[in-house]
Amino acid sequence: MNRRNIWMAALVAVAVLFCAGTALAAPKYKIGVVTPSLSASEDEFRGAQRAARSNPGMIRHLVLPDNFETEQETAITQILSLGNDKDVKAIIICAGYSGILPAIEKVKARRKDMIVITAPIWDDPDMMAKYIDLSLDTDWVQRGITIPTKAKKMGARTFIHYSFPTHMSKEVLSKRRDMMKQTSEKLGMKFVEVMTPDPQAGSDVSTMQQFLMEDITRQIAKYGKDTCIFGTNCPMQDVIILKALELKFIMAEQCCPTPTQGFPAAMNLEIKAEDAGNFDKINAMIRDKAAKAGCTGRLSTWPVPVGYFFPEFSVEVAKGLVEKRIKRLDIPTLKPIAKKVAGVEVSFAKMKPNLDNYYLIIIDSIYY
Repeated sequence: MNRRNIWMAALVAVAVLFCAGTALAAPKYKIGVVTPSLSASEDEFRGAQRAARSNPGMIRHLVLPDNFETEQETAITQILSLGNDKDVKAIIICAGYSGILPAIEKVKARRKDMIVITAPIWDDPDMMAKYIDLSLDTDWVQRGITIPTKAKKMGARTFIHYSFPTHMSKEVLSKRRDMMKQTSEKLGMKFVEVMTPDPQAGSDVSTMQQFLMEDITRQIAKYGKDTCIFGTNCPMQDVIILKALELKFIMAEQCCPTPTQGFPAAMNLEIKAEDAGNFDKINAMIRDKAAKAGCTGRLSTWPVPVGYFFPEFSVEVAKGLVEKRIKRLDIPTLKPIAKKVAGVEVSFAKMKPNLDNYYLIIIDSIYY
């Protein structure tokens, strides 16, 4: 055999060994990830897809019906199908719906060893704690402290809270507003509450947005640019960020903190389909636009949407549990995993003092 043939034979042998190794490295179990559809909740859907790309062959991604409220039985059947698959060792549900707990109860009745993580679902917390290994949600109320505190650090002297009556009738939002007021006053900031036309009770979104366009200008003329503007409604964010670029006031955080809320529309960002989940690139684009508008340090949010974070984080936790690398689901165990996924620190707090498996989280901020 000549030297060339010897080299070819060696290469073939290496390829065979590599393929054999790859086959051996194939996942020995699966994790089911349940989300709404792309149209119903883009972040959770894309977060599950990204987790699937990071774990080839491991993730079974099930998509809930768009009209969940009228098709709960279909959703329950979907979740039960994961429980019936002997290869599925963990189920993660990132849905933001209530009414899913009965499916989890049925799965747990059949397979007590099944790991279940919800991030989030909104059933009764005390009942959830009995059947779910780990429950996660955003700490919406605690943001009533963290947002004004961040605004103060960014230089705010006034904090303006925009909302409307329908939103303020919601307990979580009114509690957060009250905490924002208390925190602002404690930090020496003036707190101003402004009610807009109500898009959920007679007015339309465009009327609310037009009011904001005009009123923000009046408020900044009155209080100056060292003012933080916060709005409780998603369609408000396009206007708030657009006006921040014009008037140079502070926008410490949106109602739903993510680089993809308000910034793309206000900054006219062109995010290609292949960059939809590339938050390093999206954040760099926002930072560049902020600098060009003279707003460096005046805009902030979370570096990744919580909808992306939850599926990826939950998959990493589930893998650790299945593979017996994670022994306890306490805060010291969860924090380093969360930081690795989010790229920044993530704080955890118990949802209730007596619940050891239900945590509320806040992700540290990025400043543009």
